[in-house]
Amino acid sequence: MRGWLAMALPMAAALAGCGSDQPAPEAARAAAGPRLTVKAGDAPDWQSVSAEVTSQDQAQVLARIPGVLSTLSVRAGDSVHKGQVIGRITDNQLSYQSAAYGAQAAAAQAQAVQAHAELERVKFLAANGVYAKARLEQAEAVAQAASAQTQAARAQQASIRAMAGNGAVIAPANGRVLRADVPAGAPVAPGMVVAVVTSGPVVLRLDLPEALAAKIRPGAKVRAEGMNGTVTRIYPAVQAGQVSADVAMQGLDAALIGRRVAAQVEAGTHRAIIVPRGFIFTRYGLDYATVIAPKGTASQVPVQTAPAADGMIEILSGVRDGDVLAGVDQGAGR
Repeated sequence: MRGWLAMALPMAAALAGCGSDQPAPEAARAAAGPRLTVKAGDAPDWQSVSAEVTSQDQAQVLARIPGVLSTLSVRAGDSVHKGQVIGRITDNQLSYQSAAYGAQAAAAQAQAVQAHAELERVKFLAANGVYAKARLEQAEAVAQAASAQTQAARAQQASIRAMAGNGAVIAPANGRVLRADVPAGAPVAPGMVVAVVTSGPVVLRLDLPEALAAKIRPGAKVRAEGMNGTVTRIYPAVQAGQVSADVAMQGLDAALIGRRVAAQVEAGTHRAIIVPRGFIFTRYGLDYATVIAPKGTASQVPVQTAPAADGMIEILSGVRDGDVLAGVDQGAGR
């Protein structure tokens, strides 16, 4: 019996030691770490929206005369500069009209030469008393009319040539060709879009629901694909229930104009508790924070969190304004 008691007493002492209220290893390490008194502040409300990588402006290359697109020297993706001829529209009727007005100008020129020769002859005879002054005035009027007809025919011919010159398809701005859908040899009409050229800096264009657009202001922050930007312009029009807004964002890839991306835009603020990531640790899939009581004791409290900007963590529940948190090693509680 005494031997059995001698064995039972150490075992009971060991069990009593296991049941003592000792702090968890994570809490002990946390209590020795940095302290932070949490304070609620204004945090942005992030709304998920769809966005498109595009240029600030898009310049359309329009056909200025009717005819056939005889040549088009660019394709989508090519770089162009302002004033560059990228195609040509031809109209055979213009060449026929130019030839007709050229013949009229030549005939009017011949008549003008004859009228001036007759005027010189009448002047000579009038000076010698053969013709009266009225005959001289008549010859002068005929010569002036012939000269005017010549000028009119030449002006009409120049007008046709200028119209034919409008067949040149010219890039309206520096940029890259976004679309060039009309194939060479296709008929075109005045005002028809031959190509589209991107113009201006590359921006991220947001598609905002009209109910959300009232909460967005220029200067609002935007996040997309790990990059940050700000809203620079909101377009004052609603199309198909959506409002467009441009975002200036460094690092956008200009090689894929028209690419759709997911973005988050700041739409107002709310009161929130934001702490550095080092004050939250995860154990068995749950997030915890170590709260320091006024007496200095540490307790681990489960918290609900959400990611915030700049690598911070927003505590949604579990911690109140004014609580003191202790920092922990991120790898200690995993």
